[in-house]
Amino acid sequence: MEPKKLYRSDTDKMLCGVCGGLAEYFNIDSTIVRLVWALFACSGTGLLLYLLAAIIMPCRPRPY
Repeated sequence: MEPKKLYRSDTDKMLCGVCGGLAEYFNIDSTIVRLVWALFACSGTGLLLYLLAAIIMPCRPRPY
């Protein structure tokens, strides 16, 4: 069994694919992740965390 890796989503993205990537990793609906992230964004720290995640999380490598 191959270990799961966290990547930004290429297919399920609205801005950078962070929420879509988290949803794929945890195998849940991306709408739920986006709603939770929107609640964190209202506190102010969510925007900073999103930007950090967009910078740190790698894109999924494309198969050749």
